[in-house]
Amino acid sequence: MDPSGPKYFTIIDYVIFALLLVASMSIGLYYAFTGGRQSTTQEFLFADRNMKCLPLSLSLMATFQSAVAVIGTPAEVYANGTQYWFIGCSYILGLLIPAHIFIPVFYRLHLTSVYQYLELRFCKAVRICGTVTFIFQMVIYVGVGIYTPALALNAVTGFHLWGAVLATGLVCTVYTALGGLKAVVWTDVFQTVVMFTGQLAVIIVGVQQAGGPSEVWVKVRDGGRISGIDLNPDPTVRHTFWTLGVGGVFLMLSLYGVNQAQVQRYLSSRTEKEAVMSCYMVFPCLQVALMLSCLMGLVMYACYGNNSPLEQQYIKSKDQMVLYFVMDMLQNFPGLPGLFVACLFSASLSTISSAFNSLATVTMVDLIKPHYSMTEARATLLSKMLALSYGIICLAMAYVVHLMNSSVLQAALSIFGMVGGPLLGLFCLGIFFPCANSIGAVIGLAAGLLVAFWVGIGGFLARMSSSVVPPFNSTVAVTPDNITITAVTAVIDAARPVGLDGFYSLSYMWYSALNSSTVVVIGLIISFMTGPTKGDDVASGTVYPVVRTARSLLYKLVQPSACCTSPPEQKQIDGPKEINGNVKEDAGTPEETETFLSSNPVSHVEQETSV
Repeated sequence: MDPSGPKYFTIIDYVIFALLLVASMSIGLYYAFTGGRQSTTQEFLFADRNMKCLPLSLSLMATFQSAVAVIGTPAEVYANGTQYWFIGCSYILGLLIPAHIFIPVFYRLHLTSVYQYLELRFCKAVRICGTVTFIFQMVIYVGVGIYTPALALNAVTGFHLWGAVLATGLVCTVYTALGGLKAVVWTDVFQTVVMFTGQLAVIIVGVQQAGGPSEVWVKVRDGGRISGIDLNPDPTVRHTFWTLGVGGVFLMLSLYGVNQAQVQRYLSSRTEKEAVMSCYMVFPCLQVALMLSCLMGLVMYACYGNNSPLEQQYIKSKDQMVLYFVMDMLQNFPGLPGLFVACLFSASLSTISSAFNSLATVTMVDLIKPHYSMTEARATLLSKMLALSYGIICLAMAYVVHLMNSSVLQAALSIFGMVGGPLLGLFCLGIFFPCANSIGAVIGLAAGLLVAFWVGIGGFLARMSSSVVPPFNSTVAVTPDNITITAVTAVIDAARPVGLDGFYSLSYMWYSALNSSTVVVIGLIISFMTGPTKGDDVASGTVYPVVRTARSLLYKLVQPSACCTSPPEQKQIDGPKEINGNVKEDAGTPEETETFLSSNPVSHVEQETSV
């Protein structure tokens, strides 16, 4: 086969791709015309809060396992080895902390939007700031998420660019607007199975093409693609154990702790225990997804070695590497390229549909419902129209991305990663620091966003204006965990960057940590300057009892026989039974209730002034 020649889909490939779209649409239509027919906002936005942990865990994984990850992670491993695999270490704390802190706090408050918490804890202005920031973040990312895989597919196979964009966007918009969260979750389950199947099939056939597992191992070992643990503490080095294993924790928290798309799934669980269990089950799912992506990168190296198709100028960017590999090495297997493209667009559909549903939720709950009273039927209809509208807006955003050059496209991707950190910091400020006040929260968020854009955009422009290669292990694309297009890096024998150059060279994996820490530090300083919040003024259930929890753990460690004795008596407080008109029969078990609710049983409805 001519490696530089054009690559084409067969009829079987087109059929498999079309079946994916038809199946996804069918799931949406099924939930639109069965059960409650999505006739209430509870059913449309929260699946009647009756979802089980297994489909939720697969949906949680699929939400941010986007098409960009499917084509980006293998290219990263092909170029730089398996060091990126250590990001799997960050999944441990990155999921344990949400499971034991964020989920209990949010679930027991019976929220509809995660940004309702900001009003309960601070004030309405903080809630609106958080909501608008999230909408800005997601609209930009979804536009890029729709366009990027379609562009890569078009460049390698000649698949019609806007045909792929419209097919993805419209199918996703329709089944999300008709079927609600149930349709989104179950299509995520189906698309996850397709995604894993496509990756596994490509790996198996690729290993055979490379000469077998032992031959693959020898080639990647001799080629230096098996990386050891790099303990270099330098924060400007792009990927080390510390940047991936520690910096990645903050990235995970911004995605799985406080992002509306994920929190909405936790809140749709039947019980808090199942919500926590679904978070636990995400861990093996993410590890499998990471393993498959890294193995694909190693198989690509075993097939091509150092003769990269990019260096041979068969492709124009690393984003096209995986699709080129599929079309070049596997085209003699009819249907396999189509299966992988179905896998690629399954990842894209799962991310986009989750974004549409969460955007409709926050717009309805945070921006419309507090100001306009309406019937349940009208509210449900408006929620569906919002999901449809966001689909059209994101398609328009995909066209705007098309008009940008590649460097601006990377800047647009950077914006998504830069916004997640300040939002994480805002929630941490409220949950862990009872003294923080509303003024500190607003100014802290503004400071975090300012630092994020300064470091991200400033560093990007500094590198673009330089006539030399990027500085020491620098990064030109800043994106969330497993949602990254591999950036071009270079290790040069130059002096380590200092001053502002060193600041701009900070590894993108530390961005969330830097930005969230800025929000917390500035927020606390401003809070103490303007008068910290008194304990009696903090709404019950909005602050995590760090001291009490640490004391309880210490008590258990110091006295091993505590299991046979009664623990220190703690006062139980009944949680709120109603918020936003949603009556809850059960506020949780006594053990759940006593941990997070303060001694001041203030009604959440009183604190949330406009809802």
